[in-house]
Formats: sequence, structure tokens, C-alpha cells
Amino acid sequence: MRTAEQLRQLAAWLADTDIGLLELRTPEGTVRLGRKGASSGEIVQLDAGDEGAAPAPVVAAASSVGLFLHSHPLHAAPLVRTGEHVPAGQLLGLLQIGPLLLPVTAPLAGVVAAMLVVAGQAVGYGTALVELQGLE
Repeated sequence: MRTAEQLRQLAAWLADTDIGLLELRTPEGTVRLGRKGASSGEIVQLDAGDEGAAPAPVVAAASSVGLFLHSHPLHAAPLVRTGEHVPAGQLLGLLQIGPLLLPVTAPLAGVVAAMLVVAGQAVGYGTALVELQGLE
């Protein structure tokens, strides 16, 4: 891991920023530094359990402009539902550009945490569409 002096230096640098959490991953391990309390300037070393052990959510984003569809236009049932386990590459929704339908797929295996865009909403390139909680 890091020496105490290196951790003090990292904490001092972090205190001079508005960053709330710093996670440094090295071959020797992971170091997490964060603020003690929401408005505190004091930086402390966090354990892995301090922020929850769940991996960070990942979003499936729009690869183009279009209308985001939760289901195929010829079917009423949504392609996925919140809470559903999906493998990497599973179809999550569709982007409709005129008569063209582009797939929106899961970038990793996980659980559908939220549909971030309502069905039929116009979206731009890079818009976050579906939030996935990855599996570890």
C-alpha cells in the first residue's frame, strides 16, 4: 500500500479541491480518501464498506439522435423492466430514427436499476438511457 507520508500528501492535495472522493487503484491495492461529513474539509481514509460495496452504476447511452423506445413498435411489452438481470449485449431499448430502429444494448452484465428516459422521448447523442448496476 502507500506509506503514511504519501497518504498525508494525497489528503492535503484532495483538501485543496472540491473533489468528494478519491479512489486510487494500484497493483498493491486500493486507497479511498474522502471528506468526513458532507460539508467538512477534513479528509479521511475510507474502508471499502464506508461507501457501500456495490459497484458503481453504468449507463447505456444513445449512439445517435432519435426517439428512445422501451419496446418494439409492434409489441406492447417492454424489452426490459427495472430490477431485471441482463447479460452483456442484451437489448435494452431501441432508438428510432424515422423508419430505422437502432439497438441499445447492455454494456455489461447487471441489473436494470432505472430507465432514465421516458418512452418516446427525443434524445441526443450520448444521452444516458438506462442505468445498470453491474454484477461482481
